[in-house]
Amino acid sequence: MHESCGIFGVYSPNEDVARLTFFALFALQHRGQESAGIATADGKQIRVYTGMGLVSHVFTEDTLRPLTGHIAIGHNRYSTAGSSRAFNAQPFVVGNDNNIIGIAHNGNIINAVPLREELDALGFRFRGSSDSEVIANLILSAPGRNWVEKIRTAMRRLQGAYSLVLITPQELYAVRDPLGVRPLSIGMIDHGYVVASETCALDHIGAELLRDVQPGEIAVINGNGINSYPGEAGRRGLCIFEYIYFARLDSVINGRLLYKARQAMGAGLSIEHPVDADLVFGVPESATAAGVGYAQESGIPVAEGLVKNRYVGRTFIEPYQRLRDLGVKLKFNPMPQMLDGERLVVVDDSIVRGTTTPSVVRLLRKAGAKEVHMRICAPPIRHPCFFGVDMATRRELIAAQKSVPEICEYIGADSLGYLSIEGLIKAVNLPRENFCMACFTGDYPIPVQLEMDKLALEVGSVPQKEVCEGTDSK
Repeated sequence: MHESCGIFGVYSPNEDVARLTFFALFALQHRGQESAGIATADGKQIRVYTGMGLVSHVFTEDTLRPLTGHIAIGHNRYSTAGSSRAFNAQPFVVGNDNNIIGIAHNGNIINAVPLREELDALGFRFRGSSDSEVIANLILSAPGRNWVEKIRTAMRRLQGAYSLVLITPQELYAVRDPLGVRPLSIGMIDHGYVVASETCALDHIGAELLRDVQPGEIAVINGNGINSYPGEAGRRGLCIFEYIYFARLDSVINGRLLYKARQAMGAGLSIEHPVDADLVFGVPESATAAGVGYAQESGIPVAEGLVKNRYVGRTFIEPYQRLRDLGVKLKFNPMPQMLDGERLVVVDDSIVRGTTTPSVVRLLRKAGAKEVHMRICAPPIRHPCFFGVDMATRRELIAAQKSVPEICEYIGADSLGYLSIEGLIKAVNLPRENFCMACFTGDYPIPVQLEMDKLALEVGSVPQKEVCEGTDSK
């Protein structure tokens, strides 16, 4: 399972907003490593620079220097709609003269294809194949006397997940879909305001958390402060995987620190699935806190059995065949001196396709583990996600094809226990009706197609050029 995107916005006349955005994106790098971009505005025009790779690869002093102004938005991308190519890097800037807007988007629009066809027929041109560019042009084309009315009109047409930061030459906008699928928070910094996917970005730049953007809300940030335009009350659908896996341990969502939530998940697993063992640890790094929680509740000593290479999968250099054959050892390295002859409880965040877990179990047995008992923070994932998580199709989900005993045999563990939905909700300590848990239950908050193609918008896309770095939209 892969992360969704990270977005950030700032309005502050007292800050170097491009540099501030760079450091905020650095804190949100875990949400996407394919491309990065920053757009700035100075009251008259919008400038944008995007590129492929990590934030630290894309931006230098020379590329940040031209991004002047007092407003900025930024984006880290993991592609859930559209291919991982330069023409899909965000932010997108569309329009011209006084009718221009920039966008950075986290989420997935499930009716993007018919909206794109409609906009094509109206004469709108698309640079790439991302649903985010569809949102921007839909807002641009929408009727309304101002940007708030145009955004609200577009929101009535959009189906799916979207947390947005939008920039005009004069203002910053923060928008969250009516379900509230993806998190978005507002903070204050030196008489200015910032918006971020996660509160950890606010901490890194010295901003004070004010509140979450509410589901369906449009927040307008300018020289007069924040003006809020609330959405209508209705069903909510915050993605439960923000708590299990996506968000950083030091982030706070809906007032709940992620570390404490994951620690409680581990404690719940110990209560629901106890076992006699010698050591317990969480698979780093997303399940580390859950491993601590299991150990505290069970009384089994906690250890570090695996060391993770944090940079695997974040390089453009493909491993040669010998390294491919080593498989998961590129990502994890066990410590035999800690594991030899021990009965282990291994806590992990989830099992999706079931391709990585068998390799982890084999690694631990090769390191000398006597027993391996897997404990999983997420209930069995039986249904795909259509709201911004690049997970798998249903036929690829192991829990949709096998029973728990069959999965246990397949991964080679001595026992396997999943946290129940009730146990998960208790750990998060928020009402169940706040969340989308369709990947466990199949109960989607809005109707979706049975299967959706990540590259559906690729067909017919005619980008003007492959490389979009250094674009200056005026």
